[in-house]
Amino acid sequence: MIDRRLFLGGASLATVSTLLVTTGCSRAESNGELTSGGSQAGALPVRVTNETGTFPDSEIRAYIVGTDLTTNTQSWVDASGVAHPVAESDNTDDGFTDYSIPLDSVSELSLPFMSGRVYFALGGKLRFKVVTDGNGRPALQYPAGWVESDPSHGVLHDTVEFTHNETGMYCNTSMVDQFSVPLAIRLQGEADQTTGTFEPGGRDAVFATLSADPVFSSLVLSEGELVIAPGHGLDAGLFPADYYDSYIDQVWERYSTTDLRVTTNAGTFTGRVDGSGNLVFDGGVAPIPKPSTRDVFFCDGALAAPNDGITGPVAAILGAAFNRSTLLDTAEHPVTDPAAFYNHETTNRYAAVFHENTVDGKAYGFAFDDVSNFASYVQDHAPVSLDVTLTAF
Repeated sequence: MIDRRLFLGGASLATVSTLLVTTGCSRAESNGELTSGGSQAGALPVRVTNETGTFPDSEIRAYIVGTDLTTNTQSWVDASGVAHPVAESDNTDDGFTDYSIPLDSVSELSLPFMSGRVYFALGGKLRFKVVTDGNGRPALQYPAGWVESDPSHGVLHDTVEFTHNETGMYCNTSMVDQFSVPLAIRLQGEADQTTGTFEPGGRDAVFATLSADPVFSSLVLSEGELVIAPGHGLDAGLFPADYYDSYIDQVWERYSTTDLRVTTNAGTFTGRVDGSGNLVFDGGVAPIPKPSTRDVFFCDGALAAPNDGITGPVAAILGAAFNRSTLLDTAEHPVTDPAAFYNHETTNRYAAVFHENTVDGKAYGFAFDDVSNFASYVQDHAPVSLDVTLTAF
């Protein structure tokens, strides 16, 4: 499935860094070949329904951007579903690209074999820019709407993330970085699956709940039209950098005298905090240093999860347990009962509020929200179509 962690800290014009959008799924070769009908190999129809009630189709733009995983070439997709490598010569719109597809100009979109994101921007353009990376290759800088200085900061937008290859379609909605526009996805093929749908009034409830919180209210920006993730708020000086510190201290104290057991597909691993301050497991798991508040929110640093099948899954489960605040309640992880999540005074209320306001209780509020299958994620090995609905607000 998609490895959301590789999308974190996305490249932004504000930081002048680059991002290769990749996933944990490898793709089969397409080599950019066209079918006899003129569409890109693997073309998957994507129907977009605008139910916002606020923005007409003429004011909504879609952007399909990502990486050809065979050639590792960053690409954009045009209105006919054909992928093109990004190039610096594409920066023709005041120094930015214009890869937008106006929603009123197409009856449906089409996804070739690639891995990336479909952005939806309401009322304005997103500012992508092609630069040269350290190896002299074209690289695409993505919008970072959570950064006040980013030129896309004032544009309402959200994304669907996907990997589409010969093994199937793997996709999700995401609030890992920010949230503005409620999106629902429906994937049809071997099964008919829908996720990401907000309860009626759910978007308003998200903003009202967070705005009323004495700590998390600082994350609500743009006059109540944007909420950014706590990790980004922390980096911007809007959110307390020590928010989780006391909870982390209590967890480390508890597991200095109590065994912590984490079960993954590779088995059950038992760990304790040793005299050096590391959480040390058996079974070949790498020692895990004491995390910081930032590590918890970004699921990174001490909680970084390598793709090794051993340490990575253990770190992911710990990251989820910290964000859901279940580590002081039980020594057996992962916890699978959502009623046990977010009950501690110190918890990730940003993530919690999305789960509270979606129809299926699923959301991608932090990078390891897929632990125990609580992410707004679906997959199908014989996909026929994808529907994206911009729901009412």
